[in-house]
Amino acid sequence: MLARGLLLGSWLLLAACKTSAEAPAAKAEAPAPAPSAASTRTAFGAPLSAGAAVSLADVLKAPDKFADRTVLVEGEVRRACTRKGCWMELSQAQDEAAPGCRVTFKDYGFFVPTDSAGSKARVEAKVESRAVKPELVAHLESEGAKFADKSPDGSAHEVRLVATGVELWR
Repeated sequence: MLARGLLLGSWLLLAACKTSAEAPAAKAEAPAPAPSAASTRTAFGAPLSAGAAVSLADVLKAPDKFADRTVLVEGEVRRACTRKGCWMELSQAQDEAAPGCRVTFKDYGFFVPTDSAGSKARVEAKVESRAVKPELVAHLESEGAKFADKSPDGSAHEVRLVATGVELWR
């Protein structure tokens, strides 16, 4: 009787392992949306909505129109925090003259890789326009940030995206 119970238990354990081993393989076979055949997207934070993206240029031209609204935008990662990936700068192009904005991550809940610069990105985020104190400007600049609208006292004004989710690809 004991041998029969052990045999049944072993069979159930093997069946359970086989089932859970098959489930991820089935998921891996499902085609994931990709920007091109040569690249894959890596997601951070919450999954993105399926809606159409708003132009980043439009958001940066009229941030008050989008203030406190959640938008889906695409752009290029011009730079990222070199210490732990707690922010990135999103722009329409890598060119320093192109307008861009800093992207932070809601509630410090996730980070992006510190080598994200050069990636393309799709970001779902709330738009904020705010003053940044001199101490924070100095701290962010020590991590590689740049501020176009910096005051003589060291403070700055920025349009910032607070992301709930990010997808990156190269």
